[in-house]
Amino acid sequence: MAHPDVDAYVERSEQWPEEIAALRPILLGRGLTESIKWRKPCYSHDGKNVVIVQEMKDFLALMFFEGALLTDPAGVLREQGPNSRAARRIEFTSVGDVTRLAGTVAAYVDEAIANEEAGLEVDMGAPADLVLVEELQRRLDDDPALEAAFESLTPGRRREYHLYVSGAKQSATRESRVERCVPRILDGKGLRDR
Repeated sequence: MAHPDVDAYVERSEQWPEEIAALRPILLGRGLTESIKWRKPCYSHDGKNVVIVQEMKDFLALMFFEGALLTDPAGVLREQGPNSRAARRIEFTSVGDVTRLAGTVAAYVDEAIANEEAGLEVDMGAPADLVLVEELQRRLDDDPALEAAFESLTPGRRREYHLYVSGAKQSATRESRVERCVPRILDGKGLRDR
């Protein structure tokens, strides 16, 4: 059943409203529940997120949360980004793309639901030993309370801080980023937590 919040989302969309409108009946036809999560149309099965619609500048993405489990016989799944392990997406640039891939989308959603019902999860492997960027490691070494707070964060949050700091090209910028992160780390929050 169509959700009024998603209706409103589609009406406000400036770039991909027709493509989203074409995707909705495919997704709803697979028995998914429609809602807004993370300010985007999200589709779930028995309370578990299956796919989310993401409007990008150059394409509309249908992101499968556990897409790495899908077999992808059509070869249409793309990695979400270099640091993403589980998510995979299908990209659309027109209503024609949605129409052409409707059967594939339906089959992939069915497979994702079956994977969810079977309790399958993406094997993230053992957490790799994170070698922190020098500026972050030095700051942690100089402040035991900060180091203890950092170590109490989840591995994903620690990795997120590392990626954020190490993404700067200049050492001065990396040091500045570390200092901006200190209050959040001490509060036990991840980089993007509220």
